[in-house]
Amino acid sequence: MRPPALFVLCLCAALLTPLPAQAETRYITDQIESTLRAGESTRFKILKMLPSGTRVEVLDINQTTKYARVRTADGAVGFVPEAQLQNEPAARNRLAELETRLAELQQEPDALAARLAKVQNEHSDLQSGYQTLEREKQLLEQQLATIRHASANVMDITNDRERLRLQVANLTRARADLEQENRDLKNQTNQRWFLIGAGVLIGGILLGLILPHLRLGRRKSNWGSL
Repeated sequence: MRPPALFVLCLCAALLTPLPAQAETRYITDQIESTLRAGESTRFKILKMLPSGTRVEVLDINQTTKYARVRTADGAVGFVPEAQLQNEPAARNRLAELETRLAELQQEPDALAARLAKVQNEHSDLQSGYQTLEREKQLLEQQLATIRHASANVMDITNDRERLRLQVANLTRARADLEQENRDLKNQTNQRWFLIGAGVLIGGILLGLILPHLRLGRRKSNWGSL
C-alpha cells in the first residue's frame, strides 16, 4: 500500500526544514550597521537598525538562506544575515573596555599603596595591642601566683589552727582530769586524816577510861601488900 501523497510531502518538508540551533550570544559586526528584518530576505520590512557591536541572542540559523533569527536586548525578534554576526564584541567596544581597564590598572597602584598603608597601620595597631595584652597577661599571672600562694598559706594557717584547737581541747580535758584526780586525792587525804584524828580521839577516850582503873588496881595491890 503506497503512503498518501500528503504524508510524503509533509515528511519531505520536515526533513528540509532546518532544525533550530541552540540559542547563543553573538554581536553585530563592527564593519557595518545591520538591518533587523521581518523575514529572511531583503524583500521583508526593516524592523530596526542594529548598530555595530549590538548584542543579540541567536535563536536559530537557516543554513539554506544563511539568515539568523535573533532577539535583541529589548525583546525584538527578527532576521539578520549570518555573515553580519561575530562571536566577539565590536573592536571599538573592546577597545573602550581595554581603555577602561587600563585606567583602572593605572589607578590600582595608588589604591594598592593606600590599602598597603592602611594594612600597615592596622598591623602596627594590632602589634601594639598584642604587646599591651601580653603585659596584662603577665601581670594577671603574677597576681594569680600571689593569690595561689596566699591561698596555700591560708590553708596552712587553717590546718594549724585546727590542730592547735584539738591540742587545746585535749589539754583542757587532761587538765580537767588532773583537777578531778587532785580533788579525789584531797578528799582521800582529808578522809585519812579524819580517820586518824577519830582514831586518836577514840584512843584518848579509851585511855582516859582505862588508866584510872589501872591506877586504882595498883593502889589496891599496894594496900594488900601492907
